[in-house]
Amino acid sequence: MGRKGFIGEFEQVVLLAALQLKGEGHAPEISRKLEEEAGRPVSRGALYSTLDRLERKGLLEWRIEASSGAGDSQPRRRFSVTEAGIAALRASREMLLTLWEGLDEVLERPSS
Repeated sequence: MGRKGFIGEFEQVVLLAALQLKGEGHAPEISRKLEEEAGRPVSRGALYSTLDRLERKGLLEWRIEASSGAGDSQPRRRFSVTEAGIAALRASREMLLTLWEGLDEVLERPSS
């Protein structure tokens, strides 16, 4: 799962967006969530390569959703975070919280 079990920052935000969508998100919805709620523009190539990498790592899984028949001829993949993905997010969160300890005063101080 990466360096000592931790995942990269972009992998984290993709997993978090997928988790927010409760297993009902497809790539465009994940991208939209990242852009609208995280303020992070996402290229299609970066998103799809990250989704594929997370799936290979066992942190994300997908299922095919049949086309709706309303002019949407392509089936789409719906992504959901696996238990291993949730464990990876927990580990990353704990590591970050540990590193943030004692830094509130420094980080909340206005820049000069």
